[in-house]
Amino acid sequence: MTGFFSTGTLYKPFTSFRVNPSKFQGKPFEVSGNVMADIVLTDANFDEEVLKSDIPVLVDFYAEWCPPCKMLGPIIEELATEYQGKAKVCKLNVDQSQATASRYGIMSLPTIYFFKGGQPVKSLVGIQSKENFKTELDQLV
Repeated sequence: MTGFFSTGTLYKPFTSFRVNPSKFQGKPFEVSGNVMADIVLTDANFDEEVLKSDIPVLVDFYAEWCPPCKMLGPIIEELATEYQGKAKVCKLNVDQSQATASRYGIMSLPTIYFFKGGQPVKSLVGIQSKENFKTELDQLV
């Protein structure tokens, strides 16, 4: 057998997913500058940006190879714009910041954590509607 399927074909990544190609510059599931949130978190700046923040923080734990994370990217962008000055909206790449991802027990992607006063107060796993995120943020601001 030459691949994962009994048909003898090699495994191919799932690419028939429908996305807005303009969001991903015509390259499905490729991270580009347009899926960035207010703040890009790392192991080095997590404590300063999140735990010591005076305002609530939404942290999107994601990976570049994660299709649901790509789908969530535009929603995170919109939230960053809408809550500017009221809450921080951040992204943390779990492959590049494994210590922080491990500290919060991230097992599934995407995982969204909400922090207030330096403490995690809520987490959501998987694709959620923008309204769900807004409801959670509105309770914290």
